[in-house]
Amino acid sequence: MADPEFRLAQFNVSRLLAPLDASEMREFVAFLAPVNAFAEQSPGFLWRLKDADGGASSYMPSPYPDPMMITNLTVWTDLESLRLFTYDTAHRYFLQNRKRWFDRVTTRQVVLWWLPSAELPTLKDAMERLDELERCGSNPTAFSFQSAFDPHGEPLAFKPTVDGKSL
Repeated sequence: MADPEFRLAQFNVSRLLAPLDASEMREFVAFLAPVNAFAEQSPGFLWRLKDADGGASSYMPSPYPDPMMITNLTVWTDLESLRLFTYDTAHRYFLQNRKRWFDRVTTRQVVLWWLPSAELPTLKDAMERLDELERCGSNPTAFSFQSAFDPHGEPLAFKPTVDGKSL
């Protein structure tokens, strides 16, 4: 259930296997705008970081030293809305096939946190939250889908699955 005083921020990073204009990235790039448009029309979606032309933040210069790192920063009304979009829509196809476009990494790639409803997250804050999650594990200020918290810092018993496997 959504809490009108808070919004859920979501930040994810991935390392591309090839530049976005490479032929092996064609399918991913072709669906980037449609999947983002679908997200924007999804229940619970509020905002996403865009480049100067309104395109996906994937096309922005990477905030990381590695230019092959791409980012996505969004805001949702609640965890369930984000979960439904992430795991129960066409977006799921890209999760299941991510090895086609992205390097396997051993660090955290997704972080979630609550913010007051009047605020929008910054890339700097998002990167710091991801770093906090990596260093400290899930906590009320930086958590994962697997170990989520409500806006008041209470743990949630939410365990997403894809094809019957825990994420």
